[in-house]
Amino acid sequence: MCGGLPSKGAGDSEGMIGFSLNYKNSLIEIICDRDLQERAQQKLERLYNELERYLQEEPFFLSSYEPLKAGKNSPEIAGIMALAAEQAGVGPMAAVAGTFSELLGRYLLNEGASEVIVENGGDIFLRLRNERLVGIYSGQSEFSNKLALRVRPESTPLGICTSSGSVGHSVSLGKADSVTVVAKSCSLADAAATAVANQVDGPDGIQKGIEAAGKIRGIQGALIIKGEELGTYGILPKIVRA
Repeated sequence: MCGGLPSKGAGDSEGMIGFSLNYKNSLIEIICDRDLQERAQQKLERLYNELERYLQEEPFFLSSYEPLKAGKNSPEIAGIMALAAEQAGVGPMAAVAGTFSELLGRYLLNEGASEVIVENGGDIFLRLRNERLVGIYSGQSEFSNKLALRVRPESTPLGICTSSGSVGHSVSLGKADSVTVVAKSCSLADAAATAVANQVDGPDGIQKGIEAAGKIRGIQGALIIKGEELGTYGILPKIVRA
């Protein structure tokens, strides 16, 4: 998993405000340069309730491990999840956390914020003015909490999402300690992290994950960790010591 909210980088700006959003099964951490907690909470509740109603009407959308089209009258969040899942070849709920992060982050930008970080269970949306480090938590791997991605502001908005077969409660069919995917779409990064992690199994698990990442259009790169092994695909922010 990504190791919580990104840490400060060189030249980090003052005046950032951190707050938590908590609603039903959601616990989301936000850093923002404007005090928008009340509006963010209201937006979270609207998004959650819209999706919850849709899942009651379309229960297969909740349980499917395969891509599904969103219904004609589906809410925006379901449509975004379905599109990301189709690109990655997984069920739509594989994109749920990243989609919440992205929709909340873009909402805050539209409300006047110029720097926003939204973290939802290790799935992060970033729009930065200054460099930040995003730490990588990978369970019992020797790399856990020792590596970070150095994210430069000009590369944002950006999604950085992590899936694991050994950490957390989310469903993963593989054995990766962590798979971190970087993409312009946080929704796609979330779905792709699940898709890649599902393939990381056996002695050639890292290579299987790299090959899986290469088949997903729209992602920039992936970092795969399994035990004492590490592999990368594509173009990632600079990997540094945490």
